[in-house]
Amino acid sequence: MTFIQKKTSNTGATMSNKMRVFEGGATRNSNEGKPDYEGFLSPIVIEAFGKYMHKHRFQADGNVRDSDNWQKHFGENHFAVCLKSLWRHFMDLWSLHRGYRRFDTLDGHEVDKEEALMAILFNTMAYTDKLLKDKLKQQNTPVDLELGIEGDKGKNGK
Repeated sequence: MTFIQKKTSNTGATMSNKMRVFEGGATRNSNEGKPDYEGFLSPIVIEAFGKYMHKHRFQADGNVRDSDNWQKHFGENHFAVCLKSLWRHFMDLWSLHRGYRRFDTLDGHEVDKEEALMAILFNTMAYTDKLLKDKLKQQNTPVDLELGIEGDKGKNGK
């Protein structure tokens, strides 16, 4: 892959854009300034998180909650619910790190570092999800509340 400087003239102005040129001749804009999600995230951590989340879909009443159920948030005290849970799981991790054993208060199973970390990650995601959605609402940015992303509802009738 090579980079080239491309000069174009749309309205009489000269623009300089870095382009990527691949061996087969395909071209793409430069990746400069774009988030590198593939580099920022770890596939083994995402997989462990998915397994943790799936395991916790099964409720005490026997029902299975939707995978994105948590994105509906936890009511008026959402942030407090997340932070209190995050602290409990942080205490598990910290204790494990210091060499202590930890046991789940509901079923008594022994908690390991991976479980504690995934629970911390979950609470961080839930807290941040609402924080960002609230921020978008304050900016009057259209938000698809089910997906938690800027939406284009109304443009295509979807």
